[in-house]
Amino acid sequence: MNKSILKNIKDPKDLKNLSLKDLEYLSSEIRNRIIRVLSNNGGHLSSNLGIVELTIALHKTFDSPNDKFIFDTSHQTYPHKIITGRNEIFDSLRKFKGISGFSNPLESPHDIILSGHSGAALSTSLGIAKARDFYLENFYVITIIGDGSLTCGLTLEGLNNNFEKLKNFIVILNDNKMAISKNVGNIKNILSRIINSPTANKIYLDFQNFLSKIPKCGSLFANQGKKIKESIKNIFSSAIFFEQFGFSYVGPIDGHNIKKLINTFSKLKNIEKPVIIHVITDKGKGLSIDNPPIYHGVSPFNINNGKFYFSSSKNTFPQIFGNFLTYLAEKDPTIFALTPAMLKGSNLIEFKKRFPNRCFDVGIAEGHCITFSGGLSSIKKSKFFKDKKIKVVTVIYSTFLQRAFDNVFHDICIQNNPLILAIDRAGLSGPDGTTHHGIYDIGFLSSMPNMTIVQPRNGDLLKELLLSSFSWNIPISIRYPNIKTEITKTKIEKRKYNKGEILCTGKDILIIAVGHLYKKAFQVNAILKNYNMKATIVDPIFIKPLDKNLFYNLLKKHKYVVTIEEHSITSGFASIFNSFFTKLSLDKTFSFSNKILNLGIPNRFILHGQNEDLLKNIGLDAETIAKKIVKTFELTKDLKKYDYSNFS
Repeated sequence: MNKSILKNIKDPKDLKNLSLKDLEYLSSEIRNRIIRVLSNNGGHLSSNLGIVELTIALHKTFDSPNDKFIFDTSHQTYPHKIITGRNEIFDSLRKFKGISGFSNPLESPHDIILSGHSGAALSTSLGIAKARDFYLENFYVITIIGDGSLTCGLTLEGLNNNFEKLKNFIVILNDNKMAISKNVGNIKNILSRIINSPTANKIYLDFQNFLSKIPKCGSLFANQGKKIKESIKNIFSSAIFFEQFGFSYVGPIDGHNIKKLINTFSKLKNIEKPVIIHVITDKGKGLSIDNPPIYHGVSPFNINNGKFYFSSSKNTFPQIFGNFLTYLAEKDPTIFALTPAMLKGSNLIEFKKRFPNRCFDVGIAEGHCITFSGGLSSIKKSKFFKDKKIKVVTVIYSTFLQRAFDNVFHDICIQNNPLILAIDRAGLSGPDGTTHHGIYDIGFLSSMPNMTIVQPRNGDLLKELLLSSFSWNIPISIRYPNIKTEITKTKIEKRKYNKGEILCTGKDILIIAVGHLYKKAFQVNAILKNYNMKATIVDPIFIKPLDKNLFYNLLKKHKYVVTIEEHSITSGFASIFNSFFTKLSLDKTFSFSNKILNLGIPNRFILHGQNEDLLKNIGLDAETIAKKIVKTFELTKDLKKYDYSNFS
């Protein structure tokens, strides 16, 4: 068939008159479109390939945007985007100033919320439905969640607060038996049992017939069928799990059978209570792969053989961390590693393979992960293992750590448990955008007593900090980005606590660069040499506590001070440093009038794009930094010979 249906789809209404055959053909076109674009752009591949037919059936049956589609996490909305008028710009997916990899109301009225974290959809949908009823409006609320979302406590809280008399409220449980990697924990066992099994139904019917034949009271017994049915189903089925929360349960249904999906959705339109429709899909359908987790989030790849164009480098911060942690665990049987559903992303696959009893993937349950880690690290001594204390390393993305704020405060810092928080993806997250930028963790962690925060500038220092943290025996946060870095074969030594480093010495200006931004500082220094200005560049390493002696002495020698960080400027290193400087200024023995310029990420939501594009857009590229320094400190007054127009 050499026709294209997809090119004529500008709006979901264009699906209404298509035949079943046309819809099935459209599903193959959408699948091919996704594969081609992601082979160039990268993105969430396998989850979107698995939801194509389901998305088509939903748009065929319901009327978006009047009916509200709420996608949990929403990384699986690529088919939805294509159907809702964004096919022509789909090539810009995840690019700077292009369309987002998640649902985004700024792009389309068909996107109800900007959603990038798992578990929030059900609670949001319940709120929308209640507001709808208050305003006497009439539309369906359709929530699409994955089976992985059931490991998230927020989803269970939503289930627990369901309103049993809520109408026009449908939850689609898209069950592909995976979150990012394989699902973990006991929730998966509920879904894997035989649901609405023919055996259970036959036993129920046979038993009901038997009761109805009992003279005089048989019909009375038979009328109790609902309770009897629930009791029998509870033996064989997991449907009762959802029914106990006030939902009617339907399924399981083949999530790739468009006809059956449409028929099911149509029949349930007038149901008088909330309903959960259990849909079974194949993650990665249409792509010949044996390992769907590898293709969950992909970099550009060869569309013919599936091979990635950019081979996985061993020199990214997460890879260096994961490899070194595995190396240390081989020598030390007391090292444990934990993560909330991020084994692959945090490079813990090998650790899990070699030490399965010392590695826990707790699923999408960040709060539990932190509190569980706190309990694991809380036993200070044991009469049976005098010199063997458990060393706990919890690896978690910065953006997901936000969801466990209170757990860190209450179960780590107050208890003063010696936990190492390895904060992955600290900094801009590039194409994943607003919901995934790790630019707030310094702000909330620095406010907590007992917490130490460090950031390495390269792979060698990352190893040193990890090795040293075990001996400090306090709560430690090691934050690092997901970018390439340099590493040498230098012998790893233990690092002194609370000591920063001077990387180069100048006399005119002090540049304090946090972590990997030390490279930007050296680039800026090269530009400032045109002014006959030579900078002292310092890597603080310890964000909290500061190396106060180091900075006290440096402030005495430098009139101009610049701080540079890839973190929200309102709550990051600059805030800590400025507080330190203010306290010094109140000290009568400190009589210096330093001028300070703080550079970081502005207090606004940052969109998606390649990191360098984003840094330039917010003024954290070397030339813009140098220009700001020149302008702020009015350096051109003394050095007019410099051609300032070069900065224009």
